[in-house]
Amino acid sequence: MSPSFLCRGVGSLANVGKMFEISKTPMHFLQNNQLLMFRSFSLLKQHSFTVSYLINSCELSPETALYASRKIQFETPERADSVLELLRNYGCTNTQISKIVRRCPRLLTADPEKTLFPKLEFFHSVGFSGPELASIVIANPQILKRSLENHVIPCYNFLKSVVMVNENIVRALNKSYWLSGQSLENTVVPNIAILKEVGVPMSNISFLVTCHPTAVSQNNEKFSRSVKMVIEMRFDPMRVTFLKAVQVMVETSESKWEHKMDVYRQWGLTDDQIMSMFRLDPFCMQSSVKKVSSVMDFLVNKMDWEPAAIARYPTVILRSLEKKIIPRCSVVKVLQMKGLVKKDLCLSFLCKSEKDFLDKFVVKYEQDVPELLNVYQGKIGISELGLVSEKGDNTVVASQLHSSK
Repeated sequence: MSPSFLCRGVGSLANVGKMFEISKTPMHFLQNNQLLMFRSFSLLKQHSFTVSYLINSCELSPETALYASRKIQFETPERADSVLELLRNYGCTNTQISKIVRRCPRLLTADPEKTLFPKLEFFHSVGFSGPELASIVIANPQILKRSLENHVIPCYNFLKSVVMVNENIVRALNKSYWLSGQSLENTVVPNIAILKEVGVPMSNISFLVTCHPTAVSQNNEKFSRSVKMVIEMRFDPMRVTFLKAVQVMVETSESKWEHKMDVYRQWGLTDDQIMSMFRLDPFCMQSSVKKVSSVMDFLVNKMDWEPAAIARYPTVILRSLEKKIIPRCSVVKVLQMKGLVKKDLCLSFLCKSEKDFLDKFVVKYEQDVPELLNVYQGKIGISELGLVSEKGDNTVVASQLHSSK
Protein backbone atom coordinates (compact mmCIF):
# COMPACT_ATOMS: atom_id res chain seq x y z
CA MET A 1 0.00 0.00 0.00
CA SER A 2 1.48 3.32 -1.01
CA PRO A 3 2.10 6.07 1.46
CA SER A 4 -0.02 8.44 -0.62
CA PHE A 5 -3.01 6.08 -0.29
CA LEU A 6 -2.51 5.89 3.44
CA CYS A 7 -2.39 9.64 3.61
CA ARG A 8 -5.59 9.90 1.57
CA GLY A 9 -7.21 7.28 3.87
CA VAL A 10 -6.24 9.11 6.99
CA GLY A 11 -7.53 12.30 5.43
CA SER A 12 -10.83 10.60 4.58
CA LEU A 13 -11.20 9.22 8.09
CA ALA A 14 -10.51 12.68 9.45
CA ASN A 15 -13.13 14.13 7.14
CA VAL A 16 -15.63 11.48 8.24
CA GLY A 17 -14.90 12.39 11.85
CA LYS A 18 -15.42 16.02 11.06
CA MET A 19 -18.65 15.18 9.27
CA PHE A 20 -19.81 13.19 12.26
CA GLU A 21 -18.98 16.03 14.65
CA ILE A 22 -20.76 18.48 12.42
CA SER A 23 -23.77 16.18 12.14
CA LYS A 24 -24.28 16.23 15.89
CA THR A 25 -25.88 19.63 15.69
CA PRO A 26 -28.47 18.72 13.06
CA MET A 27 -29.25 15.47 14.87
CA HIS A 28 -29.75 17.40 18.10
CA PHE A 29 -31.94 19.89 16.24
CA LEU A 30 -34.02 17.08 14.80
CA GLN A 31 -34.53 15.59 18.24
CA ASN A 32 -35.67 18.96 19.63
CA ASN A 33 -37.85 19.52 16.61
CA GLN A 34 -39.51 16.15 17.06
CA LEU A 35 -40.16 16.98 20.72
CA LEU A 36 -41.61 20.35 19.72
CA MET A 37 -43.82 18.69 17.11
CA PHE A 38 -45.03 16.20 19.71
CA ARG A 39 -45.86 18.95 22.15
CA SER A 40 -47.56 20.98 19.42
CA PHE A 41 -49.63 17.95 18.46
CA SER A 42 -50.67 17.49 22.07
CA LEU A 43 -51.60 21.16 22.38
CA LEU A 44 -53.46 21.04 19.08
CA LYS A 45 -55.40 18.01 20.29
CA GLN A 46 -56.17 19.79 23.59
CA HIS A 47 -57.06 22.99 21.72
CA SER A 48 -59.33 21.08 19.34
CA PHE A 49 -61.20 19.42 22.22
CA THR A 50 -61.70 22.78 23.95
CA VAL A 51 -63.07 24.43 20.82
CA SER A 52 -65.39 21.48 20.17
CA TYR A 53 -66.66 21.58 23.76
CA LEU A 54 -67.28 25.33 23.68
CA ILE A 55 -69.29 24.94 20.48
CA ASN A 56 -71.29 21.85 21.39
CA SER A 57 -71.81 22.30 25.14
CA CYS A 58 -71.76 26.08 25.54
CA GLU A 59 -73.38 27.12 22.28
CA LEU A 60 -70.56 29.43 21.26
CA SER A 61 -70.03 30.22 17.60
CA PRO A 62 -66.91 28.65 16.01
CA GLU A 63 -65.21 32.06 15.87
CA THR A 64 -66.00 32.86 19.50
CA ALA A 65 -64.99 29.36 20.62
CA LEU A 66 -61.66 29.65 18.84
CA TYR A 67 -61.00 33.03 20.45
CA ALA A 68 -62.01 31.75 23.90
CA SER A 69 -59.72 28.72 23.54
CA ARG A 70 -56.76 31.09 23.66
CA LYS A 71 -57.62 31.76 27.28
CA ILE A 72 -58.52 28.24 28.35
CA GLN A 73 -57.67 24.66 27.34
CA PHE A 74 -58.72 21.34 28.82
CA GLU A 75 -58.65 17.72 27.63
CA THR A 76 -61.55 16.21 29.58
CA PRO A 77 -65.09 17.51 30.11
CA GLU A 78 -65.72 16.49 33.70
CA ARG A 79 -65.00 19.80 35.49
CA ALA A 80 -66.57 21.96 32.79
CA ASP A 81 -69.66 19.75 32.85
CA SER A 82 -69.89 20.21 36.61
CA VAL A 83 -69.68 23.99 36.24
CA LEU A 84 -72.46 24.06 33.64
CA GLU A 85 -74.64 21.77 35.74
CA LEU A 86 -74.12 23.99 38.79
CA LEU A 87 -75.18 27.09 36.86
CA ARG A 88 -78.28 25.29 35.58
CA ASN A 89 -79.17 24.21 39.12
CA TYR A 90 -79.27 27.89 40.11
CA GLY A 91 -81.66 28.80 37.31
CA CYS A 92 -79.36 29.84 34.47
CA THR A 93 -80.66 28.98 31.02
CA ASN A 94 -78.46 27.66 28.23
CA THR A 95 -78.53 31.07 26.56
CA GLN A 96 -77.43 32.78 29.77
CA ILE A 97 -74.71 30.19 30.34
CA SER A 98 -73.44 30.82 26.83
CA LYS A 99 -73.17 34.54 27.62
CA ILE A 100 -71.37 33.80 30.90
CA VAL A 101 -68.83 31.50 29.24
CA ARG A 102 -68.30 34.01 26.46
CA ARG A 103 -67.54 36.71 29.02
CA CYS A 104 -65.31 34.51 31.20
CA PRO A 105 -64.25 31.15 29.70
CA ARG A 106 -61.95 30.46 32.66
CA LEU A 107 -64.99 29.78 34.85
CA LEU A 108 -65.16 26.36 33.18
CA THR A 109 -61.96 25.32 34.95
CA ALA A 110 -62.86 26.81 38.33
CA ASP A 111 -63.56 24.47 41.23
CA PRO A 112 -67.37 24.15 41.26
CA GLU A 113 -67.65 23.28 44.95
CA LYS A 114 -64.95 25.45 46.52
CA THR A 115 -65.01 28.51 44.23
CA LEU A 116 -68.39 28.84 42.54
CA PHE A 117 -70.93 27.19 44.82
CA PRO A 118 -70.42 29.45 47.89
CA LYS A 119 -71.17 32.65 45.92
CA LEU A 120 -74.13 31.20 44.07
CA GLU A 121 -75.58 29.83 47.29
CA PHE A 122 -75.09 33.20 49.04
CA PHE A 123 -76.95 35.12 46.33
CA HIS A 124 -79.70 32.51 46.40
CA SER A 125 -79.93 32.72 50.20
CA VAL A 126 -80.49 36.49 50.17
CA GLY A 127 -83.37 36.17 47.73
CA PHE A 128 -82.03 36.47 44.19
CA SER A 129 -84.04 34.41 41.72
CA GLY A 130 -82.59 32.58 38.72
CA PRO A 131 -82.97 35.52 36.26
CA GLU A 132 -81.59 38.05 38.78
CA LEU A 133 -78.66 35.83 39.68
CA ALA A 134 -77.95 35.17 36.01
CA SER A 135 -78.04 38.92 35.33
CA ILE A 136 -75.39 39.56 37.99
CA VAL A 137 -73.10 36.79 36.74
CA ILE A 138 -73.49 37.77 33.08
CA ALA A 139 -72.63 41.40 33.91
CA ASN A 140 -69.36 40.31 35.50
CA PRO A 141 -68.66 36.57 35.88
CA GLN A 142 -65.54 37.40 37.88
CA ILE A 143 -67.74 37.95 40.92
CA LEU A 144 -67.88 34.16 41.30
CA LYS A 145 -64.10 34.10 41.74
CA ARG A 146 -63.91 36.87 44.32
CA SER A 147 -63.61 36.21 48.04
CA LEU A 148 -67.02 35.59 49.60
CA GLU A 149 -66.11 36.85 53.08
CA ASN A 150 -63.81 39.71 52.07
CA HIS A 151 -65.61 41.07 49.03
CA VAL A 152 -69.01 39.66 48.02
CA ILE A 153 -70.73 39.75 51.42
CA PRO A 154 -69.38 43.20 52.48
CA CYS A 155 -70.32 44.60 49.08
CA TYR A 156 -73.85 43.19 49.32
CA ASN A 157 -74.33 44.42 52.89
CA PHE A 158 -73.25 47.92 51.93
CA LEU A 159 -75.54 48.06 48.91
CA LYS A 160 -78.40 46.69 51.00
CA SER A 161 -77.94 49.52 53.49
CA VAL A 162 -78.00 52.14 50.74
CA VAL A 163 -80.32 50.94 47.98
CA MET A 164 -82.55 48.79 50.19
CA VAL A 165 -84.30 46.46 47.71
CA ASN A 166 -82.83 43.54 45.77
CA GLU A 167 -84.02 44.94 42.45
CA ASN A 168 -81.75 47.95 42.86
CA ILE A 169 -78.92 45.81 44.20
CA VAL A 170 -79.04 43.80 40.97
CA ARG A 171 -78.83 47.02 38.98
CA ALA A 172 -75.89 48.17 41.10
CA LEU A 173 -74.05 44.86 40.86
CA ASN A 174 -74.42 45.02 37.09
CA LYS A 175 -72.01 47.95 37.27
CA SER A 176 -68.46 46.61 37.22
CA TYR A 177 -67.30 49.14 39.84
CA TRP A 178 -68.66 47.05 42.71
CA LEU A 179 -66.53 44.13 41.52
CA SER A 180 -63.28 46.04 41.13
CA GLY A 181 -62.02 45.57 44.69
CA GLN A 182 -62.31 49.25 45.66
CA SER A 183 -62.34 49.84 49.38
CA LEU A 184 -65.86 50.84 50.39
CA GLU A 185 -64.75 52.12 53.76
CA ASN A 186 -62.09 54.43 52.31
CA THR A 187 -63.94 55.78 49.28
CA VAL A 188 -67.70 55.37 49.02
CA VAL A 189 -68.73 55.55 52.68
CA PRO A 190 -67.01 58.92 53.42
CA ASN A 191 -68.41 60.42 50.20
CA ILE A 192 -71.93 59.32 51.03
CA ALA A 193 -71.49 60.89 54.47
CA ILE A 194 -70.70 64.21 52.75
CA LEU A 195 -73.90 64.00 50.72
CA LYS A 196 -75.96 63.26 53.81
CA GLU A 197 -74.34 66.18 55.62
CA VAL A 198 -75.41 68.72 52.96
CA GLY A 199 -78.97 67.39 52.95
CA VAL A 200 -79.16 65.03 49.99
CA PRO A 201 -82.14 62.65 50.49
CA MET A 202 -81.34 58.98 50.92
CA SER A 203 -83.51 58.11 47.91
CA ASN A 204 -81.32 60.30 45.70
CA ILE A 205 -78.14 58.80 47.14
CA SER A 206 -79.58 55.39 46.36
CA PHE A 207 -80.10 56.49 42.75
CA LEU A 208 -76.51 57.66 42.47
CA VAL A 209 -75.05 54.50 43.98
CA THR A 210 -77.24 52.31 41.79
CA CYS A 211 -76.79 54.02 38.45
CA HIS A 212 -73.55 56.00 38.68
CA PRO A 213 -71.27 54.32 41.24
CA THR A 214 -68.07 55.82 39.83
CA ALA A 215 -69.27 59.26 40.92
CA VAL A 216 -69.03 58.27 44.60
CA SER A 217 -65.79 56.35 44.15
CA GLN A 218 -63.55 59.42 43.76
CA ASN A 219 -61.04 60.27 46.43
CA ASN A 220 -62.58 62.07 49.38
CA GLU A 221 -60.80 65.40 48.84
CA LYS A 222 -61.84 65.70 45.19
CA PHE A 223 -65.41 64.64 45.95
CA SER A 224 -65.72 67.12 48.83
CA ARG A 225 -64.38 69.93 46.65
CA SER A 226 -66.84 69.09 43.86
CA VAL A 227 -69.81 69.08 46.25
CA LYS A 228 -68.78 72.49 47.56
CA MET A 229 -68.53 73.89 44.02
CA VAL A 230 -71.99 72.58 43.12
CA ILE A 231 -73.48 74.20 46.24
CA GLU A 232 -71.83 77.49 45.26
CA MET A 233 -73.50 77.17 41.85
CA ARG A 234 -76.86 77.30 43.70
CA PHE A 235 -77.97 73.72 43.06
CA ASP A 236 -80.59 72.41 45.46
CA PRO A 237 -79.31 69.32 47.34
CA MET A 238 -82.89 68.03 47.51
CA ARG A 239 -83.08 67.62 43.74
CA VAL A 240 -81.54 64.90 41.54
CA THR A 241 -79.87 67.58 39.39
CA PHE A 242 -77.61 68.29 42.37
CA LEU A 243 -76.15 64.78 42.15
CA LYS A 244 -75.92 65.00 38.37
CA ALA A 245 -73.88 68.18 38.77
CA VAL A 246 -71.63 66.52 41.36
CA GLN A 247 -71.10 63.60 39.00
CA VAL A 248 -70.09 65.93 36.15
CA MET A 249 -67.75 67.95 38.34
CA VAL A 250 -65.92 64.95 39.83
CA GLU A 251 -65.49 63.36 36.39
CA THR A 252 -64.42 66.51 34.50
CA SER A 253 -60.97 68.02 34.78
CA GLU A 254 -60.54 71.79 34.92
CA SER A 255 -58.99 71.87 31.44
CA LYS A 256 -61.85 69.84 29.91
CA TRP A 257 -64.40 72.06 31.59
CA GLU A 258 -62.83 75.19 30.16
CA HIS A 259 -62.55 73.59 26.71
CA LYS A 260 -66.27 72.75 26.76
CA MET A 261 -67.06 76.31 27.82
CA ASP A 262 -65.12 77.54 24.78
CA VAL A 263 -67.11 75.26 22.48
CA TYR A 264 -70.39 76.80 23.63
CA ARG A 265 -68.90 80.31 23.52
CA GLN A 266 -68.06 79.78 19.85
CA TRP A 267 -71.80 79.58 19.20
CA GLY A 268 -72.34 82.98 20.73
CA LEU A 269 -73.44 81.90 24.18
CA THR A 270 -72.36 83.93 27.20
CA ASP A 271 -70.89 82.36 30.34
CA ASP A 272 -74.15 83.12 32.17
CA GLN A 273 -76.15 81.31 29.48
CA ILE A 274 -73.81 78.32 29.62
CA MET A 275 -74.05 78.12 33.40
CA SER A 276 -77.82 78.37 33.12
CA MET A 277 -77.70 75.39 30.73
CA PHE A 278 -75.60 73.48 33.25
CA ARG A 279 -78.06 74.19 36.04
CA LEU A 280 -80.96 72.95 33.89
CA ASP A 281 -79.19 69.78 32.75
CA PRO A 282 -75.64 69.22 34.03
CA PHE A 283 -75.00 66.42 31.53
CA CYS A 284 -74.86 68.98 28.70
CA MET A 285 -71.27 69.53 29.84
CA GLN A 286 -70.45 65.86 29.39
CA SER A 287 -71.38 65.63 25.71
CA SER A 288 -68.41 65.36 23.38
CA VAL A 289 -67.21 68.40 21.45
CA LYS A 290 -68.23 66.65 18.23
CA LYS A 291 -71.76 66.01 19.53
CA VAL A 292 -72.25 69.58 20.75
CA SER A 293 -70.95 71.02 17.48
CA SER A 294 -73.07 68.77 15.25
CA VAL A 295 -76.32 69.47 17.14
CA MET A 296 -75.69 73.21 17.34
CA ASP A 297 -74.74 73.34 13.66
CA PHE A 298 -77.94 71.59 12.61
CA LEU A 299 -80.30 73.58 14.83
CA VAL A 300 -78.67 76.96 14.18
CA ASN A 301 -77.57 76.75 10.55
CA LYS A 302 -80.19 74.40 9.13
CA MET A 303 -83.23 74.97 11.31
CA ASP A 304 -82.65 78.70 12.00
CA TRP A 305 -82.98 78.51 15.78
CA GLU A 306 -81.09 81.05 17.84
CA PRO A 307 -78.35 79.68 20.15
CA ALA A 308 -80.12 81.39 23.07
CA ALA A 309 -83.30 79.40 22.31
CA ILE A 310 -81.31 76.16 22.34
CA ALA A 311 -79.70 77.16 25.65
CA ARG A 312 -83.15 77.16 27.27
CA TYR A 313 -83.45 73.42 26.50
CA PRO A 314 -79.95 71.97 27.06
CA THR A 315 -81.31 68.41 27.18
CA VAL A 316 -81.60 68.72 23.39
CA ILE A 317 -77.79 68.45 23.22
CA LEU A 318 -78.04 64.92 24.64
CA ARG A 319 -80.54 63.71 22.04
CA SER A 320 -79.49 61.61 19.05
CA LEU A 321 -79.17 63.79 15.96
CA GLU A 322 -80.02 61.01 13.51
CA LYS A 323 -82.66 59.14 15.51
CA LYS A 324 -84.52 61.94 17.24
CA ILE A 325 -83.58 65.51 16.29
CA ILE A 326 -83.65 65.21 12.50
CA PRO A 327 -86.89 63.17 12.26
CA ARG A 328 -88.74 65.48 14.64
CA CYS A 329 -87.43 68.62 12.99
CA SER A 330 -88.55 67.26 9.62
CA VAL A 331 -92.11 66.96 10.92
CA VAL A 332 -92.07 70.38 12.56
CA LYS A 333 -90.66 72.03 9.44
CA VAL A 334 -93.45 70.56 7.32
CA LEU A 335 -96.06 71.80 9.80
CA GLN A 336 -94.45 75.25 9.83
CA MET A 337 -94.40 75.43 6.04
CA LYS A 338 -98.08 74.39 6.00
CA GLY A 339 -98.87 77.08 8.56
CA LEU A 340 -100.11 74.55 11.09
CA VAL A 341 -97.68 75.46 13.87
CA LYS A 342 -96.03 78.77 14.66
CA LYS A 343 -92.65 79.67 13.27
CA ASP A 344 -91.10 80.46 16.65
CA LEU A 345 -92.03 77.09 18.17
CA CYS A 346 -89.90 76.38 21.24
CA LEU A 347 -87.57 73.38 21.26
CA SER A 348 -89.46 71.55 23.97
CA PHE A 349 -90.81 69.17 21.31
CA LEU A 350 -87.34 67.62 21.16
CA CYS A 351 -87.56 66.75 24.85
CA LYS A 352 -90.96 65.07 24.76
CA SER A 353 -91.47 61.33 25.01
CA GLU A 354 -91.99 59.43 21.77
CA LYS A 355 -95.72 58.98 22.45
CA ASP A 356 -96.28 62.64 23.33
CA PHE A 357 -94.49 63.85 20.22
CA LEU A 358 -96.41 61.52 17.91
CA ASP A 359 -99.74 62.46 19.51
CA LYS A 360 -99.14 66.23 19.36
CA PHE A 361 -97.30 66.60 16.07
CA VAL A 362 -98.09 63.60 13.87
CA VAL A 363 -101.44 62.03 14.79
CA LYS A 364 -103.01 65.45 15.44
CA TYR A 365 -102.26 66.64 11.90
CA GLU A 366 -102.56 63.41 9.92
CA GLN A 367 -105.76 64.63 8.28
CA ASP A 368 -104.04 67.79 7.08
CA VAL A 369 -100.78 66.05 6.07
CA PRO A 370 -101.36 62.32 5.47
CA GLU A 371 -97.70 61.83 4.57
CA LEU A 372 -96.45 63.19 7.90
CA LEU A 373 -95.71 59.78 9.42
CA ASN A 374 -93.65 58.85 6.35
CA VAL A 375 -91.73 62.09 6.72
CA TYR A 376 -91.07 61.25 10.37
CA GLN A 377 -89.88 57.75 9.46
CA GLY A 378 -87.60 59.11 6.73
CA LYS A 379 -89.49 57.35 3.93
CA ILE A 380 -90.09 60.55 1.98
CA GLY A 381 -88.35 63.91 1.90
CA ILE A 382 -89.97 67.30 2.37
CA SER A 383 -89.24 68.26 -1.23
CA GLU A 384 -91.44 65.38 -2.37
CA LEU A 385 -94.40 67.10 -0.74
CA GLY A 386 -94.00 70.04 -3.11
CA LEU A 387 -93.49 72.51 -0.29
CA VAL A 388 -91.61 75.76 -0.85
CA SER A 389 -89.96 77.66 1.97
CA GLU A 390 -90.01 81.41 2.45
CA LYS A 391 -86.53 81.40 0.98
CA GLY A 392 -87.93 79.96 -2.24
CA ASP A 393 -85.93 76.74 -1.97
CA ASN A 394 -88.18 73.72 -2.26
CA THR A 395 -85.42 71.49 -0.94
CA VAL A 396 -84.64 73.69 2.05
CA VAL A 397 -84.99 70.92 4.60
CA ALA A 398 -84.91 67.78 2.52
CA SER A 399 -81.40 68.32 1.26
CA GLN A 400 -80.11 69.79 4.50
CA LEU A 401 -81.51 66.99 6.62
CA HIS A 402 -80.07 64.42 4.27
CA SER A 403 -76.61 66.01 4.40
CA SER A 404 -76.69 65.95 8.20
CA LYS A 405 -76.98 62.21 8.39
